[in-house]
Amino acid sequence: MLAETVREAGRRFGDRPALVDPEGRPTSYAELDRRSDAVAAALAGRGVGPGAVVALTLPSGVGWVVLTAGVAKAGAATAGVNPRLAPAEQQACVELARPALVVGTADEVGALERAGAGRPAPPLVDDAERLAHVVFTSGTTGHPKGAVFRDRHLEAVARIDTGLAWGDPAAPPTPMLAATQMAHVGFTTKLAWYLRTGTTTHLLARWRAADVLALAERVGLGMLGGVAPQIALLLRDPTFDQRDLSSVRALVVGGGPSAPALVEEARRRFGAGYSIRYSSTESGGVGTGTAFDAPEAEALFTVGRPRGGVEVAIHDEDGRPVADGEAGEVWLRSDAATDGYLHDPGATAALVAPGGWLRTGDLGRIEPSDHPAAGCLVLTGRRSEMFIRGGYNVHPQEVEAVLGRHPAVAQVALVARPDPVMGEVGVAVVVPVDPDRPPTLEDLRAFGAEALARHKLPEAVVVRADLPLTPMQKLDRAALRSVAGAPDIL
Repeated sequence: MLAETVREAGRRFGDRPALVDPEGRPTSYAELDRRSDAVAAALAGRGVGPGAVVALTLPSGVGWVVLTAGVAKAGAATAGVNPRLAPAEQQACVELARPALVVGTADEVGALERAGAGRPAPPLVDDAERLAHVVFTSGTTGHPKGAVFRDRHLEAVARIDTGLAWGDPAAPPTPMLAATQMAHVGFTTKLAWYLRTGTTTHLLARWRAADVLALAERVGLGMLGGVAPQIALLLRDPTFDQRDLSSVRALVVGGGPSAPALVEEARRRFGAGYSIRYSSTESGGVGTGTAFDAPEAEALFTVGRPRGGVEVAIHDEDGRPVADGEAGEVWLRSDAATDGYLHDPGATAALVAPGGWLRTGDLGRIEPSDHPAAGCLVLTGRRSEMFIRGGYNVHPQEVEAVLGRHPAVAQVALVARPDPVMGEVGVAVVVPVDPDRPPTLEDLRAFGAEALARHKLPEAVVVRADLPLTPMQKLDRAALRSVAGAPDIL
C-alpha cells in the first residue's frame, strides 16, 4: 500500500515539498519517489524482498522516510527501532525482528541510493497480506514485542483517517509537524495517508516547545499533535503569549488521558479544538477520540467515542461483555488492528480474543445513555498498574482523573509505595500550575474526597517540574515508582 502511494503521490504532487528537514531543505514528492526507487533497486540487488525484514535504527529524518518507502517498494517490511532506547533495548528489538539488513545511519541510506541509482524498482504484485511494518511496543519493562501490520492494515488506517481520499494537487499543501519518533505507530502506520493527502511534513532535530511554537507561527500550522506533557510544555513556554498562533485550530493529543485543567487551558489559550485520542500500538494507532467542539462532560473527563470503523466494548475478567456504566477491560476491534506479535504466539494468544478483538489491558467503562457523555469511553487504569491498599483495589488513572481537576494541578500521576501497615499506599506525583504555590496533601485529599473512597486518596505528595516519560513519550510508570520512594516534599 505504501509503495503504490509513494508512486502515485509523486505523480500527483510532483515538486510539492513532501518533507522539510530541520535546516529547511525540502524533499519533493517526486524526489521521494525517485530516491526510494533507487533504494528498492539496491535492496533487490542484495536479495532483500518479500518476506524479509529491514531494521531501521537510524534517527528520524528524511532518510528514514526514503528508506521506509524503498523497503516497501522492494516488497519487504520495516522494523523501526526508536533511537532513544538504550543500546541494550535497541539490540533486543533488532534480535526479535531477525532482519535481513540493519540500517543505522543516513549515510547508509545514501549508499543504498547510489548503488541503485538509475535502476528501476523491482515489480511488485499487489498482496494485501504482505507484511509491511513491525512496530515495537513501548513498555518500560520486559522483553519487547513487535506488533505486525500488513498492507491491508495500512489501507484500513488511511480509510479510518481520510476515507482513502487523495488531496487536491491544485490546493495549497497543509503544513504538518512530525511530533513523534518515526518508529512510533503514530507515524509508521500513518505515513501512507500523510502522503495521500499531499501534506508538507516539517521535521525537527528534537522536539522542543520553543521550536514547535516558532514553526507553528512561521509556517502556519493548522494542527498540533502530540502527548499531554508536550501540550503542557507549549503552554508553559515564556514566549507563548507573544506569538501569533491563530493558524492553530486543532490539537490532537494521544498517549493517554489529558488532565481536565490542561484541556481547558489549552482550548482557551490556543483558541482551538482539543481532541483526546485513545489508541495503542496494537490497534494501529486508531481507537477513540473526543470531538473538537465537545461539551465539558466529554472533553474533560473521557477519551471520546469510537472513530469510524472502530468498535469498543467492555468485558469482565471472564471475557464476558458488561453493560454500559459498568467497569471492566477495554477491548478494541477494527480492520487496522494487528494480527498479533512477531515470533511470539503466546503473547499473540493473550492479546487477540475470538472475533479479532484486542484485549488492551486498560480498564474503563462506557458512559450509559442517561449520562451527559453517553457512549464515551472513560479510562480508569491498567490491570498491571492496580495496587492494593489494606485489601482494597486502587486504580491509579481513576484517582488521577479526579485529582487532575484540582485548579492547582497541571499534571498528576498516582503510584504505589510500600507501606508496613497497609501493604501499599498511593503517592501523588504533581506538576503544579504555579510552582510557587503547589497543592498540599490536605488540599488534594479534601478535593478528592468528594468523588473517591477514602482508601483511594493519596497519602503522600511529591512535587515535580515535570513527569517522567518513556522514549515513546508516554508516562513512565517505572520511573515514577522510584520517585514515589523519595522523601515527602509536603
